[in-house]
Amino acid sequence: RFSFPRDHAAHEPYRIEWWYYTGNLQSKSGRRFGFQLTFFRTGISLEPSTASAWAVRDIHMAHFAISDIEDESFHAFEKLNRSGIGWAGADPVRYRVWNEDWEARLEGDDHLLDAREGGYSISLRLTPGKPVVIHGENGISQKGRTTGNASHYYSITRFSTSGKLMAGGEELDVTGLTWMDHEFGTSFLEQGQVGWDWFSIQLDDGRDLMLFQLRRADGSIDPSSSGTLIDEGGRATRVDPGEFSLLPGRAWRSPESGANYPTQWSIDMPRHGLRLKVRGAFDNQELRTPESTGVTYWEGSIAVEGEDGSRTVSGRGYLEMTGYSGQNMGALFR
Repeated sequence: RFSFPRDHAAHEPYRIEWWYYTGNLQSKSGRRFGFQLTFFRTGISLEPSTASAWAVRDIHMAHFAISDIEDESFHAFEKLNRSGIGWAGADPVRYRVWNEDWEARLEGDDHLLDAREGGYSISLRLTPGKPVVIHGENGISQKGRTTGNASHYYSITRFSTSGKLMAGGEELDVTGLTWMDHEFGTSFLEQGQVGWDWFSIQLDDGRDLMLFQLRRADGSIDPSSSGTLIDEGGRATRVDPGEFSLLPGRAWRSPESGANYPTQWSIDMPRHGLRLKVRGAFDNQELRTPESTGVTYWEGSIAVEGEDGSRTVSGRGYLEMTGYSGQNMGALFR
């Protein structure tokens, strides 16, 4: 059973946990940005053999990225530290997660984000506009056929966001919308699952949509794929695998990794009356993280247009695509 604010904090008995913030922001002059700030905790030993502060219980990784949409430039950074000596951590009692000077914490109901690296930074206040959304069935988001290959997964899908963003040394006042995901578990995926495509969409009519599909090594889509549609009042409806399809469109080939990422998609949800076209704000929003997770993936700002019956809809959001380059994601998260 989820309880908040308690469950924003770390869940130390579980081996894998992440806190994921993505958002679309705009300056007073209309300049647009996407941002990502993600904190990962991986449990190494629940009971280290020594009481020394240098003993490794958890490894903490973090990714920070800014998409400058006007310039079509992408700036990504990573950190890797151990817990125990204060360089990084995730409080199990009171929500605060940090990696050196990158931090997410709670102040009342607001989430405060701070990160700074290489001439790029964010200092943001996030005020929730909807209640927490619990994904899956009874708080469990199944990721495979095997019992236990699942996560506890919830989101805050619509934060009203304001603060400062620095891009290339220029500090700007920005406002916009942010999405937060928090997942924790011990074994997420299965060996044959090579990666996933995950969408978080905030429509201008006030609705929000989360969809993910798990791709298998034989090219099929895993039946554990799922989603959630949230109405403007915050009421969530589960979207089962047979109720949506994700059709990839034009692909962009990364000159760095050689991966081919579909940066345009069609989403069809006939039961819910939605047909959406998704396109990346620009192509090159690929993160290569050899110094932390070792994973290469595409995570970027997207624009959305489509129809709800006879009505046109539009919005923005974020798209994550993993498993297009490098190691099998099923092996990584087992």
